[in-house]
Parts: sequence; structure tokens; C-alpha cells
Amino acid sequence: MRRAFLSLLLAGVASQTMAREAVDASPPSALSVTIYRDPYRAPDQQLNRNWPRGFAMISETRQVTLPPGESTIRFDGVAEGMVAVSAIVTGLPGGTIEKNRNADLLSPGALVDGSLGNRVTITRTNPGTGTETSEDAIVRTRGDGGLVLQTANGFEAVRCSGLAENVTFDRAPAGLSAKPVYSIDTRTDAGGTYTITLTYLSWGFDWQANYVATLTEGSSAHDLGMHLTSWLTLVNDNGQSFPDAELMAVAGKLKVVSNYQSLADPPDAKPLQLLCYPLGSTAEGTPEDYPEPPPYPMAPPPPPPPPPVAMEAIMVTGARAARAPAMVARQEDLADLKLYRVPEPVTVAAKGQKQIAFLDREGVKGRLLYTSECGPWAGSDGESRAASILLSTVNDDEHGLGVALPTGGLTVFEGSPRGDQLVGRHTLRDYASGQDVEIGIGQSTQVFASCTMVGMEELGNERIKARMLAVLTNALPTPVTVRLTVGSAGEGQFSGLRNVRVKDGARIVEVTVPGNGTRDLDWTYSD
Repeated sequence: MRRAFLSLLLAGVASQTMAREAVDASPPSALSVTIYRDPYRAPDQQLNRNWPRGFAMISETRQVTLPPGESTIRFDGVAEGMVAVSAIVTGLPGGTIEKNRNADLLSPGALVDGSLGNRVTITRTNPGTGTETSEDAIVRTRGDGGLVLQTANGFEAVRCSGLAENVTFDRAPAGLSAKPVYSIDTRTDAGGTYTITLTYLSWGFDWQANYVATLTEGSSAHDLGMHLTSWLTLVNDNGQSFPDAELMAVAGKLKVVSNYQSLADPPDAKPLQLLCYPLGSTAEGTPEDYPEPPPYPMAPPPPPPPPPVAMEAIMVTGARAARAPAMVARQEDLADLKLYRVPEPVTVAAKGQKQIAFLDREGVKGRLLYTSECGPWAGSDGESRAASILLSTVNDDEHGLGVALPTGGLTVFEGSPRGDQLVGRHTLRDYASGQDVEIGIGQSTQVFASCTMVGMEELGNERIKARMLAVLTNALPTPVTVRLTVGSAGEGQFSGLRNVRVKDGARIVEVTVPGNGTRDLDWTYSD
């Protein structure tokens, strides 16, 4: 009796499973794409468009009509880099019973494999007359070692007759789709139409910032004005586009403990290998110099991938005096991170790159600093060396900024009567609001510094006392500020130098050198 009851119960479960109806969710009516930077890319490392290692959180709003009982919902066209274990579906009355990711895409190889033992139609074209003849055939091999069909005349390998041949399939095998598919099993007692949201992480995205600073023509090194613009450059390496999406980018270093690349497991489009034995005995095998046959058209062919998009940018309109971007991303707080939200829906194109402006500031205030170093172990041979140039400002409202500045490349131009001239390029690290911003933009050809150890006295126990002399020269017609690093913080004592302070782990002093003049600094160092 128990055995009969158990058999009846298992039969009921099996019948429910077999009766589960497949339902296709509608195309997305709303899309949201939030892109996170590659957490392992260094600030000075350029974004790799061909191998982006960041990820995105994608949210799709769809509609689905469910029958009463259990059913399978298919989400067609999800990102091929989808991390299926991260997927969440909300809005279903009965929740989720099981999740599945379709790993096979419709392709010539998958089409042949799924049609093994089934009938197809082979059409041959006579090259002399152009006459086409068709007949039924049965697929007898998989697609990874040649395609063998059985016809009324026996067995034959496709493309080995010397005639133009075309194989037509009546239908695509079950489970194959031209686009990546994600499915879930659910249950609802009443059935009905529901608005649901699918949210998941996807591999194959990245972004970085790119800055352009144009120095105001005629401004001095002490009172520098500039126009600063910045663009978010975003990359989507997936084969799917996300039209009219709400686009966001998150700045800051996100802690990642999972390998999203390995979890993504993109779907596989199997190729079809068509091979023929050479004329003669098949026992002899294929000679090494046997030429590879040309590709053979299978029907129906998989849809071609979208053409790569070289660049899709929001255009800047107007003259130079009014060159505000047409659309600027808004900055928001996301815990300790910064989020940049594009105010209008945009299309994130497949295999594409896009630029969105997120900063456009006129009248940013700053100054140029010239830096060098001098100490007992810092090139104290008396040789004159070119000073390095720093573009310095403060990231606050008073200096015309006061916003987070994410990592990116900076290009500096200076206005002139003949147009903007390139001054230098540098990499900008992440700067929070309120921080000092100092960016190296190259070596000076007008400001130099020499460092000489005039004398040294050994004090014992590996201690020394050294007299140092630094000579600063300025060939520019206007005064400049030179920052001289004289030692490390917490090490040694200095006498004869005024206004020594600690910055970024070093002891520095800043002095003004007059135009077309020199300035000597003389001090004693002891440790």
C-alpha cells in the first residue's frame, strides 16, 4: 500500500514537472545599467577596451502572463556576461522555484547537434545549368567532425561532392536561441499578467574619467585660471545593446571577493567543422598538405553580430566661449562611493564605447609650483637640474571645484593667439572634496635648482652634520614659487631654514624666486 502511494505521489510530481509551461517574458520596457570600474586596474593603467574587467548591475523591467500552476519564464536577450548566481527576480506572486542559464546559442554546430537523427533538406546546384535539386536526408553525425547525411542513395559527407550544397532545417532544436536566455521556474495559483524586474551582475564592462584643463591665456603662475571639463568613457564588451537605458557609473574602489569572469560563463556558439577525405583510399588518411576547404553556408545562419561602435559621444555645441556639453551626469552619494547619473536615457551599445560629460567648470583657480629636492643624499653634487612643474589647486568651492574627482587621465592645454597648445599629460588619482590637488605636468625649461653639500662633519654613531646650499634660478620674466624637499618627516633637524613644514611624508619649504633672478638657500642638517 505504501509503495503504491509513493508511486502515485512520484507520478503526480512528474506530471506536474512535465506539464510546466514555458512562457516568454516581454522585451524590457525599462532598463538600468550601473557600471563599476575594474577594481584591479591601477590609476595609471589605461582602460582596455578589448578586455574590460569591470562589471555592471543591470535591471530589466518586463511583463509576463502566467497560466495557473507551475511555469517556466524565459528572459531572452540578457547580457552574455551575465553572472547567473547573482540574478534576482521580483514581482512574482509565487517567488522562484529554480533558476537556469541557457549555455547554448543558436549556431551551425549547435543546429546540427540538435538535429541528430532528424530530417533535413539538402539542395544541390548544378554549376553547368544552374538547376537546383532537393531531397530529404537524415543527419547522422554531430557537427564537430564533419556532417554526414543519409539519403535515398546512401551515406554521404556534405560538401564533398564538388557541387554547391545547402542544408535546410525545418525548425530550430528546442532549447536553442539566437540570444542568451535566462529562465526561472515559478508557481501561481490564479495566473495573470505581472510586471516583474530581473536584476543581475554582468562581466565585460568598465569606465574611466578623462579630464581636459585649458589654462586661461595671460594668467600668471601665482594666479592661474583654467577651464576644466571631464568625460566618463564607458565600455560594453558584451554582444547585447541596452537601448534607452538609465545609465550610471560608480566611482571608488569596491571590494570584490568573487571572480565574476569565471562566474559569468558566457554562452557557447558551437562552430561547424566540415571535413572531407581526399580522393582515393580513406585508409590512407588526410595528407598534411590537404587544403582547408572554404566555409560552407548552413541554413538558417546565426544572426550576424552588431558592427563595433568606434565611439559614441554626446556632442558639444556652441562656440569656445559657450562650449557647455549638451548633457552632464549628476553626482550622487552611494555610501562611501560616488555615483554619476546620466539625466536622460541613453543607449549602451554592444561592443561599444560611449562618452558622457560629468564636469564642466569655468574659472577654476590654481597655481603653478616648481619642485626640486636637496639633502645630503639627494643629488648634492652642485649640478643644475630642471625643476618639475606641478599644477596645484584645492578641490573646494573657493577654488571653483568642490566635487569628487575620480581616477583618470588629465591633458593640460594653454591658450594662445594661435590656439590651444599642449602643456602636458598626467594621470589623476581619486580626489575627494576638500583635498589638495597637485598634478605633475612635466619638467621646466626655465626654472632650475642645484644642490651642494658645502661641508660635512661626522658626529659618531653614524650621525652627521651637513651644511647644504641650494641655488634656485628663474629665467621667466615673472616670479615663481619653488617647493624644495629637504628631508623626510620625523628625520633630522634643520637650522637656518624658515617655514619648514611636513607634507605627504616629506619636509618641504616654499620660496619665491624673482623673475629673471636667483635665490640661495643655506641651512644645516643634522641627524
